[in-house]
Amino acid sequence: MTAQTPAQTPAIEEHPDIAALRARYDRVAETPTAQLVDGLTLLTGLYLAMSPWVVGFTSDSPGLTASNLFSGVAVALLALGFASAYGRTHGITWVTAVIGAWTIIAPWVVNGATPDNSAIANNVITGALCLLLGLVMASVGMRAGTRRGTRRPGTRPDMGPDMGPDMGREMGSGMGRGRP
Repeated sequence: MTAQTPAQTPAIEEHPDIAALRARYDRVAETPTAQLVDGLTLLTGLYLAMSPWVVGFTSDSPGLTASNLFSGVAVALLALGFASAYGRTHGITWVTAVIGAWTIIAPWVVNGATPDNSAIANNVITGALCLLLGLVMASVGMRAGTRRGTRRPGTRPDMGPDMGPDMGREMGSGMGRGRP
């Protein structure tokens, strides 16, 4: 067995399936729903980063201030990545939801048993929104190919994937056409 040199080995980026997947995710990123979710996620991240100063708990809890700042910047950067290169970043959409969950529990974890009420309300609402937007972003990518009207070439929507486009004609009158 001879080893292939790097010049002989095809790059994975050139594989037709990878190109098709990236094109599919790029089409998903261009939908109005995805653009709305990306924009709301960006705004949520920016608000989360500046929320300690908006709500006013910077001096009371410096640990929560730092947590919100770093979490907010991370969410905003993720949203920018999803908006500009969803085909390459769709696999980490779940991170936004995890940061949202962290934001919800952070007042108790970072501050201990007595967090400030304004910090709690701010983090629970912002974290829940971040969690929700992260889940929506992940679901948009997952259901991109399963929408009604989209299917693989050569298949019929009322037949299994193994049956070709002419299978209904070959099988007889009502078979494969949704009629009993």
